[in-house]
Amino acid sequence: MGKLKQWCLGIAVLLVIAFVASCGSKDDRSWKGSGKNSAKDSVKMNLIDSMVLKAENAKDYDRKFFLADSLEKTGDISMVRANYLRGSALNSQKRKGEAEVYYKKALSVEHLDDKDLIPYSRAARTLAQSLSVKNDYEATLRVAMPAVEKLEGRDKAQSRDLAVLYYVIGSAQMYLGHDKDAAQSYENAFNHYLTSISKKDTNGSRIRSAILGVNNITVACLNTQHYKEGKKWNDRTDSLLYVYRLRPDADADFCDRYRARIRLFNALTSYDAGRHAEAEAAFAGFLKTDYAQTEQGQLDANDYLMIAHRYDEAAKNFRTLDHWIKFRGMKMTLDNISMYLIPKYRANIGAGHRDSALYVATQICNAYDSALVWSKRDDTAEMATIYETHQKEEELQRSQWEIEKRGHEMFRQRLISLGIGFVLLAGFLGFYVIHKRKAFNLLQEAYGQLEEATTARERIESELRIARDIQMSMIPAANLESEGLDLFASMTPAKEVGGDLYDYFMEKDHLYFAIGDVSGKGVPASLFMAQVIRLFRAMAKHHYSPAEICNRINDELTENNENGMFITMFIGLVDLTTGRLDFCNAGHNPPVLGGDADGGNFLKMIPNAPIGLWQGIEYEGECIDSIKGKPLFIYTDGLNEAENPDLVRFGDDHMLDVLRETKFVNAMQVVETLKRQVEEHRKGADPNDDLTMMCLKVG
Repeated sequence: MGKLKQWCLGIAVLLVIAFVASCGSKDDRSWKGSGKNSAKDSVKMNLIDSMVLKAENAKDYDRKFFLADSLEKTGDISMVRANYLRGSALNSQKRKGEAEVYYKKALSVEHLDDKDLIPYSRAARTLAQSLSVKNDYEATLRVAMPAVEKLEGRDKAQSRDLAVLYYVIGSAQMYLGHDKDAAQSYENAFNHYLTSISKKDTNGSRIRSAILGVNNITVACLNTQHYKEGKKWNDRTDSLLYVYRLRPDADADFCDRYRARIRLFNALTSYDAGRHAEAEAAFAGFLKTDYAQTEQGQLDANDYLMIAHRYDEAAKNFRTLDHWIKFRGMKMTLDNISMYLIPKYRANIGAGHRDSALYVATQICNAYDSALVWSKRDDTAEMATIYETHQKEEELQRSQWEIEKRGHEMFRQRLISLGIGFVLLAGFLGFYVIHKRKAFNLLQEAYGQLEEATTARERIESELRIARDIQMSMIPAANLESEGLDLFASMTPAKEVGGDLYDYFMEKDHLYFAIGDVSGKGVPASLFMAQVIRLFRAMAKHHYSPAEICNRINDELTENNENGMFITMFIGLVDLTTGRLDFCNAGHNPPVLGGDADGGNFLKMIPNAPIGLWQGIEYEGECIDSIKGKPLFIYTDGLNEAENPDLVRFGDDHMLDVLRETKFVNAMQVVETLKRQVEEHRKGADPNDDLTMMCLKVG
C-alpha cells in the first residue's frame, strides 16, 4: 500500500510539472528567455531534482528508472541525463551489465551541452571504473579517453570526475604496458585532484576524495609491480593526509585507515628495494594502527606477509576470510577467486598446512564452476537489455552469438578447472619432497648473505653518521644571547638524519627566526630541509617580510617538485627595540605566547597552507605590537604527537600545562624541561617523529 502511494505521488508531481510547463507562453516552449520563464524553469528543475533524490534516498530504484523514462518523454530532461539515471538505478541494484548499456547510451551524444556535463561525466566515470574492475582495459580506454577530450577545458566540468577518469586511463595504460603514457595520465589525475581541493571544501570531502584517488594510483602501481613509481604516489598520499589531519573536522577513523595503508605500502616498496629492515619497521608501524586489527586490515596485511614469506602469519589471517566474504555478501567471481582464494591456498601451502590447503583447493574448484554460471547469467542479462533498448535484429543476432561463445568458453573453463584440481593435488605430493632440500640450500645462501649484509649495514651506518654531522652543522648554535634577547633551540632527529629545521639571523636590532617540519623523514627530508634553510637565509638578508619570504620560498619549491614534498613553517621578525613581532604561519603548529605566572596560550592566527604544495599562493602575514617580557615557544609536532608504548600522545593540553607550571629562568631551561617531559612520557618507546623546539624572550 505504501509503495502504491509513492508511485501515485510521483505521477502527481509529474502532472504538476506538466501544468507549470503549460503556463508558459506559446512562443517560449523551451523555458528560455525572459526572467519569468527562467524562474519557472528553476522551479521545474528543483521539482525534478527533489523527486529523483527522494527515490534515491528511499532506495526505490524502480521508481527512479520510471522517472527517467517519464521525464525524458515529456522533454523535461535530456537523453544524457535520462540514460545516466537509468544506469545509476540499475547499478544500485547490482545489475551492472544492464547499467553499462545505459551509460554507453548516455555517452553516445555527439555535441555535449553545459547542462549535461555532470550526468555525462558521472556516466563516463562509473562506466570506465566498471570496465577497469573487469580488467577490460581496451574498453576502458575507448570510454574514458573520448570523455576527457569532451570535458577537458570546460569551466563547468567537475575536477573530481576528470581526476577519476585520468586515473582509470593511467591504470589501463599501465596494465597494458604503456608506462610513460600511464605516468602522464596519473600526473593529470593528480593535478585535477589539487584543483578540486584548492576550492572551498566545507566538510573535507574534496581532500578525502583526493586521498582515496591518489591511494588508488599507488595500488595500481604496486599491483603491476612498479614499486618505485608506487613509492612516489604513496608519499603523495602521505602529504595529502598530513594536510587533511590539520583540519579541525578531520575524521579520525579515515586518518587511521589511510595512515595504516601508507605504512603497509611503505613496507611493500621497501621490501622490493631490498631494504628489509626498513620494510619490517614500516610493517610494525602498520600493525600498531586500529585498522590493522580489523578483518579488512588483516587481509590487507597479507600482501606484505606473502612477499616476506611469513606464510604462517598469512594463513592465520586468512582464517577470517570466509566470515569477511559472508559479511560483505560477496559473490565468488573469477576475479575474487584470483584475489582471495588462490592467495589463501598459497599461504597454507607455504605454511605447511596440508589439510587447510586441500580444503581451500576444494573451495576453489567449487567456486570456479559457480563463477562461470554467474558470468554467463550476467552476460545473458546484458544481451537482453541491449535487445530491449535498441530493438534491432542485428543486436539480437549478436546476443545469440555471444551466448553461444560463452557456452563454449564455459565448457573450456570447466576443463581448465578440472586440470587445476589435478595440478593442485599433484602439488601436494611434490611439495614435501623438494621442501627440505630447498630449505637446506636457502640456509646456506642465508649464511653468505648475512655476512654481506653485515658489511653493507656498517658502511651505510657510517655514511648516515657523516650525513647527520653535515646536517647538524647547517643549523646555527643552540643558544643566542645578546642585550635584550634570550634564545635557545634544540633539534633531535627521529632517525640518523631528519626533516625538521630551525634557523635565525640577527642584524643590528632585528632578529629573523624560523622553525619548520618537512613532510617525511630520512635523507630526502634532510635534503629538502637544507634547501629551505638556504632560501630562508637568502631572503632574510634581503630584509623581506615573513609573508614575502613564504611566498618566495613557495615559488622556488613548487617548481619541478615531482615528489610532492612540502614543509610547514613559522617565520618571525622581531624588533628588539620595540618588541614588535611580524610573523607568518605556513600550516605549522600554533606557537605558545606567555608562560609561568603570565599563563600562556596558543597564538590565534591565519594558518595558511604548507609551503611547496601549490604554486601562486599568496601568504598572509600578521603582527603583534609587542611581545616584550613574554616568552615565545615554537615547536614541531614531534612534541605534541610524541607517543608512549600504548600509542597515547603527549598532547596539546599536557604541553600547555607544563609551560604554565614551569617558572621561567631562561629559554634553555624551558626547552630542556619539555624535552625531559617528552622522554618521561615515551617510557622507552622509539621517537615517532623529529623533535624541534625554540624559545625566545625579548626584554
